[in-house]
Amino acid sequence: MRTILAGLAVGLALCSAVAGAALAAEPSPELIAYGKTLVEAGDCAGCHTADPAKPFAGGKRIDMPFGAIYAPNLTPDRDNGIGAWADADFTRALRYGVAPDGSNYYPAFPYPYFTKMTKDDTLAIRAYLGTLAPVASRNKPPELRWPFGYRGLMRIWNAMYFKPGLFEPDQSQSATWNRGGYLVTGLGHCGACHTPKNYFGADKLAQAFAGNEIGGWYAPRLDGAPRTGLKSWSVEDIAEYLQSGRNAKSHADGLMAEVVVNSTSKMSDADARAIAVYLKGLPPARRETIVTPPDDAEMKAGQAVYAKLCIACHEADGTGAPRIYPPLPANALLQSVNPSSTLRIILDGALTVTTPRAPNTGEMPAYAKQLSDGEIAAVTNYIRNSWGNSGPLVTPAQVAKARKQP
Repeated sequence: MRTILAGLAVGLALCSAVAGAALAAEPSPELIAYGKTLVEAGDCAGCHTADPAKPFAGGKRIDMPFGAIYAPNLTPDRDNGIGAWADADFTRALRYGVAPDGSNYYPAFPYPYFTKMTKDDTLAIRAYLGTLAPVASRNKPPELRWPFGYRGLMRIWNAMYFKPGLFEPDQSQSATWNRGGYLVTGLGHCGACHTPKNYFGADKLAQAFAGNEIGGWYAPRLDGAPRTGLKSWSVEDIAEYLQSGRNAKSHADGLMAEVVVNSTSKMSDADARAIAVYLKGLPPARRETIVTPPDDAEMKAGQAVYAKLCIACHEADGTGAPRIYPPLPANALLQSVNPSSTLRIILDGALTVTTPRAPNTGEMPAYAKQLSDGEIAAVTNYIRNSWGNSGPLVTPAQVAKARKQP
């Protein structure tokens, strides 16, 4: 009888331990909520949602110089998503770019940035993703030119360009600055767009945050360059831009408008300010281009177009109506060495992004059909070199190329 009772006691203890472990494995509401804030800060939906009716189900095409890949399914579907993954699988994918089957991801998935995240944060993200509705959406294979379709090549790429490791706080800086550094260089992966790339798609680390062309737009400098960077922006200017999509100096458009809507506008005041504090501490990564001004004929031609089509909203002196129609003088993006974003806005028009903090709209019409390549080049050169601005010459050939962008 004693043997039976002892066995029963052991059995009950084991059952209790198993039940306790199962309960412990269930993420708390607080952890799930925290994971949601991290998913928003990382703008995961921006890449992993092709169909708004199926959030995080993947399928969105991501173009690269070597072809394209399709973002995978992040829902807890066991066959097509990450429902069958262990926590260790998820952490290894985020921080090392390795799939559960041991294959390597391409760096369009920003694991070179996510490697700076703590394990606790990766598991918080997984906890939130586990609460999503499973979607049986199959992942699409990449469409890459030979030989880039061989994933084994990523081992060479990683050996050359990938440095795994957590974000290392700078003890000489404030907690706010370090939080901003963690978000900018890690979870927020700002350098994925704003840092120039080499031929193999790796960051040019010596030019971190010095601007980069992506998807027909130009992600401008985030460093302290006086004319084309953030030197003239205050911490408050940067935080306002992140949270509302506009400030007294500029408006978000294109890819950055999507980031504002899906990510930065949802951040806490503390995190938005932390990013701003960190960015304001970045020194210029490279010298600004010395500009030769357009000749008088080009400036007069541009001024004529401006007077006819632009002056009503932007005013004769370019001051516009801040937070409704962006000002042109001292506009960092406007003066960037690469005019892609300016040309996109003139060709396609622009609709001011709306956020809970800035719900009022502003609209600029498209001029692709109304103006010739020469006229668009002329007015671009005029606004890039008036009111104290200084931007490299834009040619009609550059406009023609921009027209062909999808």
